[in-house]
Amino acid sequence: MPDGILLLDKPRGLSSNAALQRVRHLYGGAKAGHVGSLDPLASGMLPICLGEATKVAGEILAGRKCYRFRIALGSATTSGDAEGTVSATAPVPVLEAASCAAVLARFLGVHEQVPPMYSALKQGGTPLYRLARAGLSVPRAPRRIEIVSLTLLALEPDGLTLEALCSKGTYVRVLAQDIAVALGTVGHVSELRRVYVEPFAGAKMWTLAELEGGPGAALLPSDWPLRELPQVALDAEGARRIGLGQQLVTALAGPLRCVRLYGPTGRFLGLGSVDGEHRLQPRRLFN
Repeated sequence: MPDGILLLDKPRGLSSNAALQRVRHLYGGAKAGHVGSLDPLASGMLPICLGEATKVAGEILAGRKCYRFRIALGSATTSGDAEGTVSATAPVPVLEAASCAAVLARFLGVHEQVPPMYSALKQGGTPLYRLARAGLSVPRAPRRIEIVSLTLLALEPDGLTLEALCSKGTYVRVLAQDIAVALGTVGHVSELRRVYVEPFAGAKMWTLAELEGGPGAALLPSDWPLRELPQVALDAEGARRIGLGQQLVTALAGPLRCVRLYGPTGRFLGLGSVDGEHRLQPRRLFN
């Protein structure tokens, strides 16, 4: 079974889980998990960890995301995107690039955002979108997000196209609704594409059609997204002891939450941590 990370270019109209199952099938039913969900409406980068690489998914999940999206102005929908039904309408004022840029600047930085009802977050074990489809609305706790950059790419009489770099947990649909209100109208997301997930900016994505011709060549090594972490090279005895769950003394100064571990042949062994007394202990090891 393969081990590694596939950067899938998820097509529009397919859920993240459906895309994951398609990839698993192409790779012979391998153990797999995706990093960060994309709505069926959205396309773009969906990192999929295969085999032992599922053990590093948590290290990737916290990365920032870059989205390109279009806000259709003048109508709001129940879901915040084009899949919902129209819930409100309002006139669209005449907009200019300079005034739009001034409004967008107000959204930069750290803010609190209330997750939408149409989301996979659960309350009492039930996904919020199921409650929303039943016509229910329940209180949701706001979450802290950060908008690092927000760029106007195109401006039309009935909409605008933006690119945003934002923190984990940001709901673009909510951001789009808030921007529309700040512009003096209402709106919803009509197009959405995830350009990249850090640290994979600029890396090649693979479509499902491309993968059908030979998926094995598409994988990145499991340690590829962990290159910023300190590296610890172990000799044969050290690798054996770490494999048994034992501690080692290292020259690294701690505490370090996460370090990369390599054996004497250069094989990636997994992740470890270092405490304040230079003791190295295994954190998550590969088989």
